[in-house]
Amino acid sequence: MRLLRDALIWFAAIAAASALAFWLGGYATDVYRKMLIWVALALSYNFLFGIAGQVAFSHFAFAGVGAYAIVIFAHQLGLPFGLAFILALALSAALAFVVALPSTRLEGFYLALATLAFSQLVLVVISEGGDLTGGTGGIANYRLPHVFDVTISGPWYTVVLVLLVASTLWMLRRLDRSAFGRACRAIRDNAVAAAAMGIDVRRIKVLAFTLTSTLAGLAGIAYAYIDNVINPPVFGLENIFLLLFMIIVGGAGSHIGAIIGAVFLYLAPFVLEPIVGHGFMVVFGVLVVLTILFQPSGLAGLVNRWPARRAT
Repeated sequence: MRLLRDALIWFAAIAAASALAFWLGGYATDVYRKMLIWVALALSYNFLFGIAGQVAFSHFAFAGVGAYAIVIFAHQLGLPFGLAFILALALSAALAFVVALPSTRLEGFYLALATLAFSQLVLVVISEGGDLTGGTGGIANYRLPHVFDVTISGPWYTVVLVLLVASTLWMLRRLDRSAFGRACRAIRDNAVAAAAMGIDVRRIKVLAFTLTSTLAGLAGIAYAYIDNVINPPVFGLENIFLLLFMIIVGGAGSHIGAIIGAVFLYLAPFVLEPIVGHGFMVVFGVLVVLTILFQPSGLAGLVNRWPARRAT
């Protein structure tokens, strides 16, 4: 019965999120699509930061690798889309593994600096890549090609993004409940104690970094076809730190918290700017600070306490 109930909840949630694609239009659809990409990125970054305990600032860099790779392979080099997709995802995974090998030897502040340096390197490469990457202007004027002789466009592409978020959430929840997820949490809490219990700390760290960074690359591939435009600023420092704030505000280590934090912080400027004008960034910052100070477990903590309060 529990499996049936969970399956019905998953189906209802996916159906409701997909139905929005056919109800929204124009600008609202664009906002919704980009919000879904942020949610997918937040889910994978929450596993890396909140569950595996790795303070890495390279997540958006791997999203950029995925986005640029699919466009270069499929449209600059003219490869079949299926092959281009596999190559783009494989490049994201291979690069993530190469970066993980040395960087996961570091911890805390040093890991953050190393991955931040990598992010800046990726930004320089795509900004100075000439005709291949489009330079600072990026690449535009391309379209998602036929997939199995079917053109996926309009609201149907939004449904693809909903399925991307759902599959990312499903996989990460399964991993979190597995021995691998428990090992990640043990290493996050105390790496020395985890090693004493027989956990291969180095291997788990590399796998967690590689997996979540590959998922970021997958989200980047999906992002490339939202506006059919990619450019370097999207993958810059501002969005890297915004992603971190989403996890902290939502509740680090909580999958539902990652979703809540991503939705809340992505939509907040759209709500605040019409009310307070250009000062919305100040209000936005105050809201983030207040959440961190007075709700350390994040907004997910409020959601988790609600059933307990009703039961008392």
